[in-house]
Amino acid sequence: MPVDAPAAAGVRGPTGRGSACQALPHGVPLLDGVPRQRCPRGGASPGRWEAGSPAAHRRRGPRPWRVLPTPAGTPFTFVYAVLLGVTSLIGAYVDPAVLHALLQGSSTDVAHLVRSPELVLVGSALWVAGGAASPFAVGFVLVLTSLERRIGGLRTAGVFLLGHVLATLATEVPVGLAVLAGHLPDSSLHRLDYGVSFGVAAGTGALAGLLRPWLRVPLLAAFGGMLLRDLAAFTDPMTNWGHLIALAIGIATWPLVRRWHTRRAVPAGRDAPG
Repeated sequence: MPVDAPAAAGVRGPTGRGSACQALPHGVPLLDGVPRQRCPRGGASPGRWEAGSPAAHRRRGPRPWRVLPTPAGTPFTFVYAVLLGVTSLIGAYVDPAVLHALLQGSSTDVAHLVRSPELVLVGSALWVAGGAASPFAVGFVLVLTSLERRIGGLRTAGVFLLGHVLATLATEVPVGLAVLAGHLPDSSLHRLDYGVSFGVAAGTGALAGLLRPWLRVPLLAAFGGMLLRDLAAFTDPMTNWGHLIALAIGIATWPLVRRWHTRRAVPAGRDAPG
């Protein structure tokens, strides 16, 4: 007895219910004439592969270029990196006396924090101590790009600013109090203090909370070990303590950044943070 071709709405199964799209996993093309296949999500046409699905995301494979900032994908990190590149060029080619004056005017020392805190907190974050080839410059690009792709530009800026401001105050306020108490000379009020390292340390701590343990533990061990070695060298103990404080600030944001990441990842069909 001839059988009619299945209609677009589906073919009834042995129980008299169901449709032609009930069995295949999402993302697998439908087969002609095979009943009980799963319909594509959202009513898409049979055989259509949705680029945003988890299976499609895994099929794309690793994309190493995503560790670099882009204008569309990571606008905050991209624009900030361009600004740091400009100031690094200025630092490399300008007269040393002019450079010293620029850095001194941007320094977040006690004297400047008392007179114009907003100006120096912003100005000090436009320089990279050691230039564009320093470890913190490389860390800035890699860490903030990865963090921004997970939680967004404004939230990444917030984490960076939180570490930059709080670690600066945590290291400079004790200096001011020590000068008032007579334990340090007045020259300590004008110590040179600038750079993005506190923000990078906070971003590293925050990013670690979004990684799986097999990545989180080595990252914290390597970065924390580097900071502890710098502190043990005792060449700039206030700044070295500031790096550790900023890292702890980033770690303290784990509940918040994980919630942000989940809100961004679930609608896009990505895996939850590890």
